[in-house]
Amino acid sequence: MSTRSAEHRSRGQDPGTTGRRRAPRPNSALQLLARRVHFLAGILVAPFLMVLCLTGLVYVFSPQIHDSLYHSDLHVSRAVGPAHPVSDQVRAALRAHPECTLKSIITAPAPDRTTRVVLSVRGAAGDRTVFVDPYTNYINGELSTVNNRLPANTWLRDLHSNLQLGPVGRVYAELAASWLPLLVVGGLILWFARTRRKRRLREVLLPVPEGKKGWLRLRSVHGALGLWLAAGLLVAGVTGLSMSQFAGGRGDQTVDPVHLRAPALVAAPVRVLPGVQPIGLDEALDVAESAGLTGELTVTPAHGATPFTAAETSEGLPMQRDSITIDPYTARVTERIGWRDYSPLAKLSVLGAEFHTGTLFGLANQILLALVAAATLVLIGLGYRMWWIHNPYRPRWSSLPRPVWRQVPRPVLLAVVLGVAAIGWVLPVFAVSLVLFVIFDAVLAGLTRKRKREPAAPRPRQG
Repeated sequence: MSTRSAEHRSRGQDPGTTGRRRAPRPNSALQLLARRVHFLAGILVAPFLMVLCLTGLVYVFSPQIHDSLYHSDLHVSRAVGPAHPVSDQVRAALRAHPECTLKSIITAPAPDRTTRVVLSVRGAAGDRTVFVDPYTNYINGELSTVNNRLPANTWLRDLHSNLQLGPVGRVYAELAASWLPLLVVGGLILWFARTRRKRRLREVLLPVPEGKKGWLRLRSVHGALGLWLAAGLLVAGVTGLSMSQFAGGRGDQTVDPVHLRAPALVAAPVRVLPGVQPIGLDEALDVAESAGLTGELTVTPAHGATPFTAAETSEGLPMQRDSITIDPYTARVTERIGWRDYSPLAKLSVLGAEFHTGTLFGLANQILLALVAAATLVLIGLGYRMWWIHNPYRPRWSSLPRPVWRQVPRPVLLAVVLGVAAIGWVLPVFAVSLVLFVIFDAVLAGLTRKRKREPAAPRPRQG
């Protein structure tokens, strides 16, 4: 066989078809497209994904961090005797901070826990939460909170979601979460393509590095590990997007056609009855408990025609999400929203958010997320190592899969474009980054073609 013929065969061409490539079949075209996107996007997005994994590893154990940092605030010294009325606990907190006004009360979730009295501070961005021992009315401590989150939780949450950079920083997390499903699907297409070569099932499901060296050994471990992580990565990516700034934020708009967000109380004004003394916090809590609300409750006080509201806020299974409004003049429940009133998508959104933050089923949930994050870091490291082996010490991307956009059959390409357009409409950060990615890919492909057209430099003659 001639050298020219062998070269063409190594590139997948016949000697008689020089200068023109045969269009690949739809399956092979999709595989080639998945390989290029998985390779390029993986290199570009993996650093953001690594940061998400590292910060997520810390954030997922924030409940234990809270319990250690704020143990004296959250726990009573001795749970002995009957608890004082909540109204007395509120008065104790207001006596310590007469400059504040009452915003809400979070009842003790367990007998050994303190009551949280949330106070509004004029001109402050957050609130001041006072922790009151329900057995002694003693103030165990006070902390600045945002949306009832403790300082450590707020700091770790912001670190994970925006790297402490504010709304602008949230783009990094949404960028990684938007591309993660595409990377996972592309990797699955490439890995399952091996079954067409009559590989053993064990080689598909488990790494088989025996007898393999270098890149093949790494691919065996990378592919099998990615297969087992696929479900966890998809769930983590989708649930993260549901809480994101742009993709998830669309559910907070007035128009929510798919009912993604949880229903909220209207809390319509009540009729003020002259001469009737409104009920207090203690009576409102009794009404809430009589209505079946259990666990940790967040109660907002009534003001004039504004009714009381009480909501179950306990995390984890079983889901407790009932909320009611109470008329302060008649002590009647005027509105109620329960878990059964959530749409299927809203239920999935709430369950997904709790799973993503590690609170759905306790410590097991936290350990599972930590394992997924740690394994993802290993997966990314293997991917970069595979690239390095293919391209050691070279100033060009020699291992870059060749461009296949022009070779993909039009029906396949049209289906891909329509699917990506639909995803881009839901995920605006993904849409913008995809346009930049296509431009980058086109420029890279153009430079590669130009380099191939350049004549090789003449070799110096041997004297």
